[in-house]
Amino acid sequence: MNLRKKSQEKVLVTLRLVQYNTFYSTMFTAQMLLKFDYQELLHNSSFCLVPRGRRLGSFRFLEALQAACIPVILSNGWELPFSEVIDWRKAAIIGDERLLLQVPSITRSVGHDRILALRQQTQFLWDAYFSSVAKIVLTTLEIIQDRVDSHVSRNRLLWNSLPGGLYALPQYSTDPAQFPFYYAVLGKSPSQQFTAVIHTVTPLQSQISPVVKLIIAVAKSKFCAQIVVLWNCDKPLPPRNKWPSTSVPLTVIEGQTKTMSSRFFPHDVILTDGVLSLDEDSVLSTNEVDFAFIVWQSFPERIVGYPARSHYWDSSRSRWGYTSKWTNDYSMVLTGAAFYHRYYHYLFTHYVPANLLTSVDRMANCEDILMNFLVSAVTKQPPIKVTQKKQYKETMMTQVEL
Repeated sequence: MNLRKKSQEKVLVTLRLVQYNTFYSTMFTAQMLLKFDYQELLHNSSFCLVPRGRRLGSFRFLEALQAACIPVILSNGWELPFSEVIDWRKAAIIGDERLLLQVPSITRSVGHDRILALRQQTQFLWDAYFSSVAKIVLTTLEIIQDRVDSHVSRNRLLWNSLPGGLYALPQYSTDPAQFPFYYAVLGKSPSQQFTAVIHTVTPLQSQISPVVKLIIAVAKSKFCAQIVVLWNCDKPLPPRNKWPSTSVPLTVIEGQTKTMSSRFFPHDVILTDGVLSLDEDSVLSTNEVDFAFIVWQSFPERIVGYPARSHYWDSSRSRWGYTSKWTNDYSMVLTGAAFYHRYYHYLFTHYVPANLLTSVDRMANCEDILMNFLVSAVTKQPPIKVTQKKQYKETMMTQVEL
């Protein structure tokens, strides 16, 4: 009986210890969950293990990409998504699941500079190709298109460098040197001359018209290669002798549709990398044109110009607006007097959704805002405002509602 009683006491003690340990283990886990957030841990981690799931792949892979955490792939034989065009060695560590114990030493051997480069690449790849179902589908279709039209397919540089293959349209060119985004990577600079494109909507009254003065001032620039006048006026096109004589070629193109979006049409006559977009009533001196062009040569992927605007949220009307008031912050540079790369003409015409172009044409306004949105969406960078010697004269309203 004494032996049986002692055995029962041991069992009770053991049960109490199990209950005690279970309770405090549960409490510790709960405290850990309260103290640490899983998403926060992901974003604060440099490396994330991605072992195989039920199959070769795992949703942890995309989860790591989204969090800018370098995926450490432990799934032998897994073909990573879009590996036909994406170089995953620039964004992930490919491990061997049979050598699991070597993973800590492998990750510790990665230098800080490479960790930064890998994390930046994960963010680029996530945003460019995986951040939405639409982008995944579009990337798939574009890769298939490259297979079909292999003679005009995009190379790996276009797919693996900002802004990515979806923004480098092969119909424009398959040569990375033709796109402003890859000048720095290739050690290339834009051409040393520009083409001035002047949008004209009012009749040519006389030789003292603002557009005539503008043509004369721009033609004197040492960087000006040619001037193109887009005649979007309802009045008949003036004869050639009504236009001023210039030292550079002057071409007048009469718009077929005379819509606002047509000012950004990629005309074949534009041969230079740089385009100086101008409204007919812009007031710029030759020195100001030269200065802005020199600045643009250092930032060929951005819009660089003079008239700036800021957007804001109007809480009283629950709508966005933008203002021309003088502030220290600007969010856009209008194309009434601005430089940009000619590739944006092609993107504006062939990439921007048709309903947005229709809205611009219906309002007969805001085409410059749409161009700013396009360039910022592609480059993830703001425009650059340059300062004039005199105040920019304009006839636009000080504040416009969107």
